[in-house]
Amino acid sequence: MKAILLTRPGGPDSLELREIPKPVLPSPRHLLVRLHAAGVNPVDYKLRKSGTLFPEKLPAVLGCDGAGTVEDTGSEVTLFKRGDPVFFMHGGIGNAPGTYAEWTAVPEWVAARIPDSLTMEEAAALPIPLITAWESLSRPGPLPAGSPVLIHAGAGGVGHLAVQIAQNFGMTVITTVRGPEKALLAEQDGARHIIDPDRSDFVRETLRLTGGKGVSLLLDTLGGDVFCRSFEAVNLYGHVVTLLEQACDPSSVLRAKQRNLSVHYVLVLSPVLLDRPDEQIRQTRILEQGAGLCARGALKVRISQILPLEQVQDAHEMIESGHASGKIVLSIR
Repeated sequence: MKAILLTRPGGPDSLELREIPKPVLPSPRHLLVRLHAAGVNPVDYKLRKSGTLFPEKLPAVLGCDGAGTVEDTGSEVTLFKRGDPVFFMHGGIGNAPGTYAEWTAVPEWVAARIPDSLTMEEAAALPIPLITAWESLSRPGPLPAGSPVLIHAGAGGVGHLAVQIAQNFGMTVITTVRGPEKALLAEQDGARHIIDPDRSDFVRETLRLTGGKGVSLLLDTLGGDVFCRSFEAVNLYGHVVTLLEQACDPSSVLRAKQRNLSVHYVLVLSPVLLDRPDEQIRQTRILEQGAGLCARGALKVRISQILPLEQVQDAHEMIESGHASGKIVLSIR
């Protein structure tokens, strides 16, 4: 079968199209999936540059998100049958092969059924950003209806889903985006207030919109100075969720402490990395709930580019630039 192999740590040119053996079912509870599409995420280029989380096992097939058709099942599989359309988050970090390939094998407990309302490309675009947004907004526990939330980069791959999910959770959404085009997209997704950080100070504007109190929950997808300054925009006993590993200066940490803020770190790949099937099943429930929202028209994934598998290097250059609105997907035919 055709697959994209990461042969060494490095730039996009370290991704090479190769012929490799078709996978076999590693256990009686695995599915053999003919892949039709693979989502491209920022974690993919970070793993490419570092040589994956298991560099001693190179070469490796990247890609954590996939969608395709079940072609074979292990003898103990009970949830799916041949021909079922499924999507999932599995592999791609250097141990189990990922989704930049024509075929893959996944445990049945990580797969969710694709609703008729989604294309294969849309389904492949969902898993990591959907689970990330869902876990981030759920991490503090249920918040009172109407609670204000600030989502940074609300037109990005995670951000545009977070805006919609927060609205479905009953939150009042404030988001930061740059430029009128992204502002229009965020408004269509359900953001109540939109801040352009090139035109307004997001801290001052957030405090104005919340009567000086700040938001109950803030989702940081940017890191850097934005993350450290975000503490000023959060209400007393509020929550800050970040997808990055930013260290802040002592004065910023003191502001967080004075507000009694809770800081939450989110890494959706932890259940895979730490081999926790129980948590993988919990994440599959999120995929199922997200699929339900999509089927009802309450959630829509935005795709900015669909490229053939052979153009994976172009896809990595695009996502590494950080300018994409929505998701980049590889089509596998």
